[in-house]
Amino acid sequence: MSFFLGIVLGIAFGLGLVIAFARSETSRSKRRRDLAAAVASFSKMSFQDSRKIFPAAFYPSWVIFSHRQKLKWLNHELIKIWPYVSEATSEIIRTSIEPVLEQYKSAILSSFKFSKLNLGTVAPQFTGVTILEDDGCGITMELELNWDGNPNIILDIRTKLGVVLPVQVKDIGFTGVFRVIFKPLTEHFPCFGAVSYSLRDKKKLDFMLKVIGGEISTIPGISDAIEETIHDAIEDSISWPVRKVVPILPGDYSDLELRPVGILEVKLVQARNLTNKDIIGKSDPFAVLYIRPIRARTKISKVISNDLNPIWNEHFEFVVEDVPTQNLVVKIYDDDGVRPPELIGCARVRLKDLHPGKVKDIWLKLVKDLEVQRDKKDRGQVHLELLYCPYDMEDETVNPFAHQLSMTSLEKAFKSGKSRTKASHIHRTPTNRKRDVILRGVLSVTVISANNLPAMDMSGKSDPYVMLSLKKMSTINNRTRVVNESLNPIWDQTFDFVVEDGLHDMLILEVWDHDTFGKDYIGRCILTLTKDSAKLHCDQLTVDEFAINLSLSYKV
Repeated sequence: MSFFLGIVLGIAFGLGLVIAFARSETSRSKRRRDLAAAVASFSKMSFQDSRKIFPAAFYPSWVIFSHRQKLKWLNHELIKIWPYVSEATSEIIRTSIEPVLEQYKSAILSSFKFSKLNLGTVAPQFTGVTILEDDGCGITMELELNWDGNPNIILDIRTKLGVVLPVQVKDIGFTGVFRVIFKPLTEHFPCFGAVSYSLRDKKKLDFMLKVIGGEISTIPGISDAIEETIHDAIEDSISWPVRKVVPILPGDYSDLELRPVGILEVKLVQARNLTNKDIIGKSDPFAVLYIRPIRARTKISKVISNDLNPIWNEHFEFVVEDVPTQNLVVKIYDDDGVRPPELIGCARVRLKDLHPGKVKDIWLKLVKDLEVQRDKKDRGQVHLELLYCPYDMEDETVNPFAHQLSMTSLEKAFKSGKSRTKASHIHRTPTNRKRDVILRGVLSVTVISANNLPAMDMSGKSDPYVMLSLKKMSTINNRTRVVNESLNPIWDQTFDFVVEDGLHDMLILEVWDHDTFGKDYIGRCILTLTKDSAKLHCDQLTVDEFAINLSLSYKV
């Protein structure tokens, strides 16, 4: 009897264990689902939302809840370590900046040395931190900071006249963005091989110069020469795309250093409708072009006197080092003789918008400031032709003037130079490589018709004709017949020009209204021989825009 009772109790106990285990697993599974849902919900919450649920006592001291608190904590830590950072940074500036100062010293300066260099007791203040997406091989951090420091910087400057000046740099005010790159990522602690740093954006840099025991203004030109040297040194030593690479783990990190990647060909063609900066007469415009604002890499055009629609037709070449971030900047100034030139307007082109090996013909609207886009005033336009040639562009053999100029003469110049020196093109200057490229040939121009010409006569009509010339030939070469009383004339006349240098010449077409006792100017069209166009839009007149239809062929 007791045996059967034990069997019944054992079965009941086993069933109870099974039921309890099943219910325990069900409850455990439910808790896991609830926990996963809670974790997912918390992951979507902001710091402000979490602070509404949990009191501050539930968080450790290192948890940061807001961007402002994060920066406050970061600035607090920087203040504590600033004496050590100041000493290390001062040594880096002395060893890296001083040689560059010597390189960029002005013609009136003989030597440029640091006598004292200490960054003072006031630490910079971080005002923003950004983590940028990288290619998966590194981490990029941008730190925006503001520094109104009290450094002790004294420069020993020797002029060409043998005068030694101890110049103090004081009242420094700086706002900018530093980029720090941790790359490449590795499996060994600290998990990155090197640190690269660079001044990504210099928003403001102000400082005062004072000669110890005297006034720097007593020596004409010395203050401007020192300031230009300091700015050039900063641009060429630490400003992006230049970066300083500090190895952390043993290895070769030469691929992280700055190196040229290509050449940008720029043809400054013309400008139109520029703002007049002179009270008497018209402005005397000239252009300043650069990718990196360093004197050695800045190109300046010739001055066109008394003209608001200047034609330059000048070529420049620039070394490109970082296509995604670099821009071509064009600034148009009015030459005022002995006085500093006055800015008319500026514009820029992002290099990443250019297609390698293809000429981009572009009109750029001039603005007052490239950073503050609030200028609504019409300051005119500038006309450029751009050709970006990467060093690794594949060599192609194409007839440059077959199929109606399918390949531009700028491209031909590049291809010709590259075929001659494919192995050493990085080490040769592009200017020397293309200096001997002369494209001689015959240009045939058929002036077909014009549309929507403005009325120049009292009858509401015009008697238009076209005068054709090459820029390098000062005389008018050819002219069409006069079409009487027409605003949409048809000429259909062909003219041939012997071109001595197709790379640097241009075709100019001027439309005039014929009168018995003179002529009236209607407008002008300009065609560079580096780019074909079936329809050329003319200068914007006070009436309407008109166009000339042409047919072109160029035989070399």
